Formats: sequence, C-alpha cells, structure tokens
Amino acid sequence: MADERRHVASGGCQCGAVRYAVYGEPFGPSICWCRMCQKATGGLFGAFVAVNDDDLVWTRGEPSRFRSSEAAERGFCSACGTPLFYRYRGGHRYAMTAGSFDEPTRWPPERQLVPENRPAFAAELVRLEEVPTNSWQNDPEAFASRQHPDRDTERWP
Repeated sequence: MADERRHVASGGCQCGAVRYAVYGEPFGPSICWCRMCQKATGGLFGAFVAVNDDDLVWTRGEPSRFRSSEAAERGFCSACGTPLFYRYRGGHRYAMTAGSFDEPTRWPPERQLVPENRPAFAAELVRLEEVPTNSWQNDPEAFASRQHPDRDTERWP
C-alpha cells in the first residue's frame, strides 16, 4: 500500500541499493566540522538535514549501521559506502546527509557545529581556481556515470 502522506523529498545512495522517501518537512540544515563527521563523510565537514523518525521511509533496501560512539550511530550503504545519516541512540530524528537527497541544495545550511575544528583555509575555498568538468574529462566514455539518477526508479540497474 502506498504511503498517503505528502511526499516532500527523496534520496539514496550512489549505487541505488538504498533509497528513502521523506513525508514531513526536513529541518535544521547544518554543517558539522567535528572529527567524527569528517571521518564518516571523508570530507572536511558533514552536511546534514534533520527529519523526524515518522517522516522517513526506506523505499529500497536498508542502510547498514555503525555505532560510531556511545551516543550515536551512522547509516550507510554497504554496497557502495555512501554515508546516509547519523542518529542519536534513543532519539526521534535522523540527520540525513544533505548530499544523499535527490535535491541536495534544497536546504542550505543555517548553522555550523564545532566551528573550532574548521580549518583556517576554509574561508578561502571560494577563491580557489575553478576547473570546469569539460577541461579534464576528455574521454566521455571513460567518465560515463554508473551512479543512480537523482530520482526514484522502479529498479536499478
């Protein structure tokens, strides 16, 4: 039976093995500079958008979970490794990775967590040389994406 609530957003992992739907408005978009988020995402910060437990439905597959601390667990796709969320144990919401949403820029960050861990060069990133995709992808066939599209599909691949 289809969920009759209003569909607000969807997302999933890079390979398409795990997909989710959100049925309530996400909230609290943020970035976190803590070392745990850096390791979990493989980046300098984690970008997250919160959703209430009751508003999240796994529509394809289930994420694997890693208990990253006594307080929290992190979810990811065991097939491709995409980080999908962190969740405080006993909490009532998921902090979904912003990049796993099909529309990742829909909820711009409103705050920074653990700013004391932000590297000094972070403010200068917007001034770096910009190298467009077509300047280094000279062989389109070699760079053909195997990534799941940013939308729900009946099956994948």
